Amino acid sequence: MSPETVGAIGIGILIVLLFSRMWIGGTMMIVGILGCAILAGWPTAHSLAGVVAYGQTASYTMASLPMFVFMGSIIAISGLGSDLYIAARNWFGHIRGGLAMATVVACGLFAAVCGESTATAVTMGKIAFPEMKKYHYDERLAASAIASGGTIGIMIPPSVSFILYGLITEDSIGHLFMAGVIPGISQVVFYMVIIGVWGRIKPLHAPAAPRSSWRDRGRSLLTVWPVLFVFFIVFYGMYNGVFTPAECGAIGALVALITSFALRRMNRRQLIKTIEDGIRTAALTFFIIIGAYFLMRFMALSHLPSAMGTAIVTWQQTYSIPKFAIIGVIVVFYLICGCFLDVIACILLTLPIVHPVIVGGLGFDSIWWGVIMVRVIEMSMISPPFGLNLFVLTKSIDIDLKKMYKGVWPFLASDILHLVLLVVFPQISLWLPFQMRMA
Repeated sequence: MSPETVGAIGIGILIVLLFSRMWIGGTMMIVGILGCAILAGWPTAHSLAGVVAYGQTASYTMASLPMFVFMGSIIAISGLGSDLYIAARNWFGHIRGGLAMATVVACGLFAAVCGESTATAVTMGKIAFPEMKKYHYDERLAASAIASGGTIGIMIPPSVSFILYGLITEDSIGHLFMAGVIPGISQVVFYMVIIGVWGRIKPLHAPAAPRSSWRDRGRSLLTVWPVLFVFFIVFYGMYNGVFTPAECGAIGALVALITSFALRRMNRRQLIKTIEDGIRTAALTFFIIIGAYFLMRFMALSHLPSAMGTAIVTWQQTYSIPKFAIIGVIVVFYLICGCFLDVIACILLTLPIVHPVIVGGLGFDSIWWGVIMVRVIEMSMISPPFGLNLFVLTKSIDIDLKKMYKGVWPFLASDILHLVLLVVFPQISLWLPFQMRMA
């Protein structure tokens, strides 16, 4: 058999094992090592098994992942997320649909220090859903706003997804972070517009809350300074090249920790829980990353990604198919893939094959594709019938899943329009990284 055929068979076995509910990291390791043994011999496979795990995870860049995870855990467990919602509620609550808008804004602010979608949705769900029910919001609108707002967690930096993408593709994590800022902010705006339209069409679904006084608004802004301060340090340090991504994560976590203790928002028991959560999340992620590197070695030996890239380019040129049509097919693939796999697995499983096709074959910018890929995976997290955020919220806020299915469609329509905007105008994603390079 040709190396390409061996690679295709390996991918088929990988899919079968995944649907058999095997661990994602272990599955990629098994397929990667066996594939390398078949193509290059057992001595090479043995050597890779002994070198890859340490060689790839002991890098300085990899240290950014547990640091940002730890920083997000501190903000979540210390309760600073509730301050974000209260501030947003005081400023937007008097508008029709304002509490749902406040939820989306708070999700965006929380995402700036969390970096994880599900954590953002669960945290805001416990805070915002009872408040919206208190003012007789339609449950479909309330729950869907929380689930959709939660997806912003993996777009606005620091983002675990961008860290993983940068590690696999060897792109600058700092540039990827900057590329997610404007798309993340515009995503918040799109969601607010959808909520405003919903409230105008069905006023009873999104009643206005009492107007807060200017004094209350000012006081609420004073309570969110710790989160904004942490975000400012991370953003300023990375944009101006003062810190590397790993240093930004460490400094951000340290500042968040000191601030939480200084404000008496964290005690010893909560600190232990924060450390345990951070270690558990980082360890599971590292295990999957190691498996992905084994799979990447196998794919490189099989030449399957380059063969697929050449075939797609030849097919595209022969039949004069627009490049964006191929992008559309890959986007649909990610929407389906994201319904069955979590974000980390989706990125690490598909990048070794898809990235060479997009960047090497079709000639698109790698940073831009990182934003598009993360944005599409965000959409899959609220796409019926398997959107992860939908399932998580049904457990945390006790709402019927069918109601969420009905309520999330306007937000998905907004996501599609937003995605088209990012595809048609790549400068939205690339402007800040370009300015960062020029600086």
